[in-house]
Amino acid sequence: MLAQTKQFRKDQLSQVNPPKFEKAEDMADLTYLNEASVLHNLKQRYYAKLIYTKDFKKDQLQQVNPPKYEKAEDMSNLTYLNDASVLHNLKQRYYAQLIYTYSGLFCVAINPYKRFPVYTGRCAKLYRGKRRNEVPPHIFAISDGAYVNMLTNSENQSMLITGESGAGKTENTKKVIAYFATVGASTKKEKDESSQKKGSLEDQVVQTNPVLEAFGNAKTVRNDNSSRFGKFIRIHFGPSGKLAGADIETYLLEKARVISQQTLERSYHIFYQMMSGSVKGLKDICLLSNDVTDYYFVSQGKTTIPNVDDGEECLLTDVRT
Repeated sequence: MLAQTKQFRKDQLSQVNPPKFEKAEDMADLTYLNEASVLHNLKQRYYAKLIYTKDFKKDQLQQVNPPKYEKAEDMSNLTYLNDASVLHNLKQRYYAQLIYTYSGLFCVAINPYKRFPVYTGRCAKLYRGKRRNEVPPHIFAISDGAYVNMLTNSENQSMLITGESGAGKTENTKKVIAYFATVGASTKKEKDESSQKKGSLEDQVVQTNPVLEAFGNAKTVRNDNSSRFGKFIRIHFGPSGKLAGADIETYLLEKARVISQQTLERSYHIFYQMMSGSVKGLKDICLLSNDVTDYYFVSQGKTTIPNVDDGEECLLTDVRT
């Protein structure tokens, strides 16, 4: 009898980790991280009955909060405030679809990557004039606090929305603008025909978002609507708290994206909106063909985004409509 042998190409062989990584607790520490090394490490730990257990030193352990603090709305009230308790509290609230949590003066938001019905006009009215402890944590509560302080103290107020890519900065900024437009809306009816065509001042402020996003947002690996620029927004109010206007400063646009994109990304939304053909005559005016791949600078990566209609987005961007 002859033993069966199988030959492998050199590129099919996986490199072996040094002996010091045998039964590694964290496979991210492996020198060579591949399918074979992962399988080998898991197998060796299984044979050694190291399935779920892990030993910790006493100084590595952090104290657990009493059950009454489960899903706490304000983490500054926790008896033990440490990394583990913060992570646990945010996780439990997220599982309960509570995406906003206070931490002292800050409001922590976790992007659920799906739409929740918590930004309606009715919801905005719920937070108007309420103290922070009278309503659940929300970006509207932070916005209303700034609005009330502005009127009470007659001083400018600032809100900083920060986070990593995909955290929801753009969406939360839009909700803040929409809230201020709602609470600062004028009760006077516009009589001027030209003003009626343009829409109310509140509508005009809110409608700046589609234009800014079209020219400054793009699909990235982590975010389908990633802002590739910074913006500083000022919203102006009159003495009575009515909306008086707004101005927006933009800076640090990622210019390289205009001519170069990675495989799973695409250039700025406006290029694909223009190619959609939803605005009659636009392609003729710009002398565009019907195929986006005719243009190398905008077709090096993806040209579409799942569940996004560039034609509909173009109609929102078109300020003439």
